[in-house]
Amino acid sequence: MSKTPDHMPVGTMSGTPQVLLAHHLKQLKLPTVLREYDKVARECAQAGIDHPRYLLRLIELELIDRERRTIERRIRAARFPAVKSFDTFDFTAIPSLNKMLVLELARSEYILRRENIIALGNSGTGKTHVALALGLAACQKGFTVAFTTAAALVSQLMEARDERRLLKLQRDLAAVKLLIVDELGYVPLSSTGAELLFEVFSQRYERGSTIVTSNLPFEDWTQVLGSERLTGALLDRLTHHVSILTMNGDSYRLKQSAGRRRAAARAEQNQASHAMADPDTGEIPTP
Repeated sequence: MSKTPDHMPVGTMSGTPQVLLAHHLKQLKLPTVLREYDKVARECAQAGIDHPRYLLRLIELELIDRERRTIERRIRAARFPAVKSFDTFDFTAIPSLNKMLVLELARSEYILRRENIIALGNSGTGKTHVALALGLAACQKGFTVAFTTAAALVSQLMEARDERRLLKLQRDLAAVKLLIVDELGYVPLSSTGAELLFEVFSQRYERGSTIVTSNLPFEDWTQVLGSERLTGALLDRLTHHVSILTMNGDSYRLKQSAGRRRAAARAEQNQASHAMADPDTGEIPTP
C-alpha cells in the first residue's frame, strides 16, 4: 500500500486554480494581489497589455497598499490623541509662527539629523496641533513616533520604576526615532519625576529627535523641574540642535470656538427666517 506524504509538493493540492491561487497568495501575504488580480487581468486584456505589464501593475498595487498599511500601523503605535495635519491648521491665526520653517520641518529631515523641536507659546495657540501634524508627517516618511504628555510620561516612568521595569521602558523610549512630549509646564513635577524625565531626554541626546511643547518660556522651566541645575542641564541638551517655534498670540482654540458659535448662530437665524417665510411668496413678513 502506497503512503501519502505528509507534505504535498506545491502545485499538487486538489482544487480549482482559483482556490489554489487564493491559498498561495494568502500564504505569501499578498492580499492586494488576491483582491485585484482578476479585475486587473480583465482591464489589461481589454487594453491589450502584455503579461509583464500586468504583473507590474499588480505588484505596484500591492506595494502601495502595503505602504499604506505600514503607515497606519505607525500611526496607531504612536498613540496620537487625534490625527492632525497641516491641512487643517490656520497659520494666519498665529502670526508669530514661522510657516516656512514649519513646512520645512514637515519634511522630517531633522529626524535624520537627530535634531529637536521646541514649540513655546501660551495656552490654546495650536502647539499640540503642530506637534501632532509633525508626528503624522514623520509616520508617513517611515519613522517610528511616540506621543505623550509630560505628566503622563513621568507617571509612566515612576510606575515602571516601582515595578522594576524602568530600564525596558527607557530602552523603548530611546529606540523611537521621534518622541513627542506635549504640555511640559502645565503640571509641576516632583524631584524624582523631574530626574526621570531628564534621564529620558539625556538618553535621546544626539541619538533621536524630540519635540517638546510648553506654555512657559525657558526661564520659567525651573518652576516645573524644581531645580536650576537640572533645568540648565536639560536645556543644554534639548537646545543644542533645535528649531524653536514661537507660538504666542490669542488662543487659537478660542478663535475656532468663537467661529463655530457664530456659524451656528447664523444657521439658526437662517432656519428661523426660513420658517417665518410666506410659503407662497417666500418673503419674510415685516413686523
